Amino acid sequence: MNKSLKAKKSGGAVLIFFMVFSLVAVICVGTVSILKTLYPRHYIEIVEIEGQKNNLSEEFVFAVIKCESGFDVNAVSYLGAKGLMQIMPDTFEWLQWRLGEELPQESIFEPETAIRYGCYLYGYLIEKFGNEETAVAAYHAGDACVEDWLADERYSDDGKTLKDIPYPSTKEYVAKVMRVKNIYQKLYYK
Repeated sequence: MNKSLKAKKSGGAVLIFFMVFSLVAVICVGTVSILKTLYPRHYIEIVEIEGQKNNLSEEFVFAVIKCESGFDVNAVSYLGAKGLMQIMPDTFEWLQWRLGEELPQESIFEPETAIRYGCYLYGYLIEKFGNEETAVAAYHAGDACVEDWLADERYSDDGKTLKDIPYPSTKEYVAKVMRVKNIYQKLYYK
């Protein structure tokens, strides 16, 4: 084969490589944009403030909001949990007592109130149980259930961390929150 034919083939291969590389780069950038649309950071100012006050990472708070309500301020669960962070009415009353406040029940639909109370509750649960995963389990199933599980060697070896969660819905929920937290971490907080 002559030199000019080899050079043309070599140049063509380089051009194809750069075209494929460029296409992959465009797809990756597009994928990140799509993921950021699917995993938004609405109410970031409130999340920053309330997360810091309660020693919670932003990615953790966003994961909880995403999993609890999908950022729907008017969300109400079939059990009656309300707002962005899906707080039950009796829990909302208890939190008001803890914080020395009196608010109407419908204020839980206000983003600032929902995030403030949800972050306060998570801060309390993490302080009580020592880690995010156990706090998420307590948020979902109730802290009395988690206390029972921690005292049962079938579910905890050390009385501090859960090696298993006997409620399938709580087990799935904890895994989901941790998975979504990981997505937020990779998208925004590398």
